Amino acid sequence: MAITSCIRPTACAVLLALGASSALATNGYFAHGYGVKSQGMAGAATALAQDGFAGANNPAAAAFAGDRLDVGASLFNPERSASRTGGASADSGHELFLIPEFGYNRSLDDQTAVGLTVYGNGGMNTSYPADQNLLNGSGKLGVDLNQLIVAPTLAYQLNERHAVGVSPRLVYQRFAARGLQAFANMPGMSSDPAHVTNQGYDSSTGVGLRLGYQGQIGESVRVGAAWSPRVEMGRFEQYQGLFAGQGGFDLPENINLGVAWQASPALLLALDYQRINYSGVASVGGASQVPAQLGSANGPGFGWRDIEVWKLGAQWQYNADWTLRAGVNRSQNPVTPQDVTFNILAPGVMTTHWTLGASYRLSASDELSFSYMRAPEQSVSGVSMFDSKAFGGPGNESVRETIRMKQQLLGVQFSRRF
Repeated sequence: MAITSCIRPTACAVLLALGASSALATNGYFAHGYGVKSQGMAGAATALAQDGFAGANNPAAAAFAGDRLDVGASLFNPERSASRTGGASADSGHELFLIPEFGYNRSLDDQTAVGLTVYGNGGMNTSYPADQNLLNGSGKLGVDLNQLIVAPTLAYQLNERHAVGVSPRLVYQRFAARGLQAFANMPGMSSDPAHVTNQGYDSSTGVGLRLGYQGQIGESVRVGAAWSPRVEMGRFEQYQGLFAGQGGFDLPENINLGVAWQASPALLLALDYQRINYSGVASVGGASQVPAQLGSANGPGFGWRDIEVWKLGAQWQYNADWTLRAGVNRSQNPVTPQDVTFNILAPGVMTTHWTLGASYRLSASDELSFSYMRAPEQSVSGVSMFDSKAFGGPGNESVRETIRMKQQLLGVQFSRRF
């Protein structure tokens, strides 16, 4: 395989992903699934090798995926809102986001395969109107976080049934915040008041790793496991007075375990377990109400707890041309009531996702796949930070806030096998 044959699709994928809009994702700020086929099965993919997204799901899957190209995009519709005792409320704008994905896989010989996955890990996005700034700042209120991962992959078959794989994770992220003047102007609130809000976009990079295993057990069962340690990112220097650790915002450690059962020639069932350790990143997992300044080493964060996610998917080969999918994704809510005020910016409260999907064979080598996800509205309520005497409130827990979200996603993907 000539190196030049990979340059053009790789460059196009990177440019496409960089142009994607960010949005608040579904399991905290991680997507519920990577690749349209996975999305249709509620994200269950750790024990499967159906596409070129091994770098996002399980690097070992590249050993079994064959030679293929997968290009897709999803239209994501999150609806976010917040309210406060007394009638104050706000609805976030920007309710449609385009999220592209790219996967490529190639077998080098009978044992070794390489691949490339380019995808958006997730993100946070809110945009409240200037006259609905619930955090007592001026102008529009909101944040925009976008994370892009480029994951080259190398997989090796130990034998016909078992394989291991590794994907370096080359991470780029950018962030902007506005409307947080109340946190910048209050004396002693931030370690660097000049770098809390309205600094435009700042970016950072980091390098991480994803390791995976996949194997066949008996004639009808496949198992898989994948692990990514925390990715240490460069600091957001323009927001070093906002995020703990002088602008730190690392990617959290996460682990996936999966099993797939070919229950019949036509029916495949898959179950994944995922754990995302948000608490290992101070700016995400640190409690929002701590006696420390914003931006300091142990400063306030969003208060997100570690979450466990269960993903159950089914795939039915309806006939020679059509494959149908469905699934349910259940996760814990990372947002707790005591941290509700900060999470007006990032209301990642979703817990249940219902999914459908299908693939249609266009030819012996080409295929179109579709997915749909619906997440019913979830909410979290708690005492407002602005109830405290430090913010001029009564301090009697009479002021409460509620954050809400519901979501839909529609995806389409073109695949070609070589």
